[in-house]
Amino acid sequence: MKLLIASNNAHKVREIKEILAGHFDEMVTMREAGLDIDVVEDGLTFRENAVKKATEILDKSGFDAALADDTGLCVDALGGAPGVFSARYAGEAHDTAANNALLMENMKDVPDERRACRFVTCIALARRGKPVLAVEGKVEGLLLRAPAGENGFGYDPYFFYPPFAKSFAELTSEEKNSVSHRRAALDALCAALDAEMAAP
Repeated sequence: MKLLIASNNAHKVREIKEILAGHFDEMVTMREAGLDIDVVEDGLTFRENAVKKATEILDKSGFDAALADDTGLCVDALGGAPGVFSARYAGEAHDTAANNALLMENMKDVPDERRACRFVTCIALARRGKPVLAVEGKVEGLLLRAPAGENGFGYDPYFFYPPFAKSFAELTSEEKNSVSHRRAALDALCAALDAEMAAP
């Protein structure tokens, strides 16, 4: 089965290919397939957005299967915000610095003991003639008051991961990938695919 990955993020694509290698004959990105399909992510949950993206891309491509994800940061003290609006928290420009600045402003009076947060990833796999598989992965952390580290992207410098006593931006890519929300979701997807194959 040939899989279309709805991402051109090199790090994300490499991780997907490594973890799902045993389940697909070939995996290509949108760019590699010469496709430019824009899906409006207007769902109220990560699952809705991931499923919509995967199904629309499958419908508009000639592939057997399409994989898409939606990811965001959920902060308890903000009622789960930025959530599905993580990439456009400060506006449609998808400005990382502005997003982080607004998050820090909204959290400036929140005490340390109330700064719990988590990264959430939902991955959806749409396939022709089969139901969509949608799985979720999470990683728990605390929101810092100032950035730490130079690695990662997005909210990573502000996301403190207690088991390693570092922010996500202070971790190596190998360390982050071993515990990340995306890794948890991909592992869950593998388990779901394995269960399908094992079913009589």
